Amino acid sequence: MTENWTLGTFVILLAGFFEGSFMLPLKHTVRWSWENTWLGFSSTAYLIFPWLLALITVPQLGEVLARTRGGEFLRILLIGFGWACGAVSFGLGVDYVGISLSFAISLGLTASLGTLVPLLVLSPAKLATAQGPFILLGVVVMLAGILTCSWAGKLKDTALQKGHAAPNPAPQKSFVLGLLFCILSGLFSPLGNLAFACCTETTTLARRLGTPEQYVSIPFWALITIPMFLGNAVFCVQLFVRKHTFAKFLLPASGAYYLLAASMGAMWIASMVVYGIGANMLGSIGPSIGWAIYMSSAVVIATLWGLSSGEWRGAGQQALRVMSAGLALLVVAVFINGLSNR
Repeated sequence: MTENWTLGTFVILLAGFFEGSFMLPLKHTVRWSWENTWLGFSSTAYLIFPWLLALITVPQLGEVLARTRGGEFLRILLIGFGWACGAVSFGLGVDYVGISLSFAISLGLTASLGTLVPLLVLSPAKLATAQGPFILLGVVVMLAGILTCSWAGKLKDTALQKGHAAPNPAPQKSFVLGLLFCILSGLFSPLGNLAFACCTETTTLARRLGTPEQYVSIPFWALITIPMFLGNAVFCVQLFVRKHTFAKFLLPASGAYYLLAASMGAMWIASMVVYGIGANMLGSIGPSIGWAIYMSSAVVIATLWGLSSGEWRGAGQQALRVMSAGLALLVVAVFINGLSNR
């Protein structure tokens, strides 16, 4: 694919919009438990939609899979299970230490590792060029923006807890264990981007066999989401057994919930596929710089959705000011990453 930095950046920003929006329908499945909605999301995002999309867009899908070496399959599947561990660890981290601290640790590690590791593996010489300082500065500013947004979230949670203090608060869970889950999530979650950068055999085969350039990464996403589905499904089943919530799938008038869960899956897989297209447009540096732009824009969009849906109502002026500063830093990080290719 011919490199096109401007169009590639726009495409990745679109991917960030989908990524930052895919959790929005979760707010409306109020009669289901989290695990009911998450299994519906996982089934569509990690299993149904990727393979449906692959069957529609890749004319020689069977031949692409048949020619892919067993070692490549194994690498993709193993990395996919690691990525699933990151998703599950993040959910546990949120349960133990709350959303703000979980995002500060997990997303900060994910953003930095997902940006730097592909660069160090595939194009380490870039750091010694004029691009190097811009790349590192963009990562630092991005991390500062994410941490600032997370700090704003902590301020919001504190303000809301003071306004609605419970008379008998539940006993606190282990902070150390929660911290470990967040760190594990931050270490495992960048594996998806690393696999996209390194496991290129299916993409190359799809291109050689006549797949349109914008769809050549789809066989890769279809393969790596299989272990993602299995890992998340096992976690949801464990919650069903422990909490006896599987029967909520049969609640009256819950048909719309299935559509909401499916819409979550559609937006998530759209974000992955569109990100793959945009990253390819940026050339060899796409999986590193593209990931930074993708993560930053997703946080901005998710925060704006939270504002518009009333999540920050009652958070106080200090939390809103800190959040605005964090968003500004993320926007600056996107521009710095754009300048790095100039």
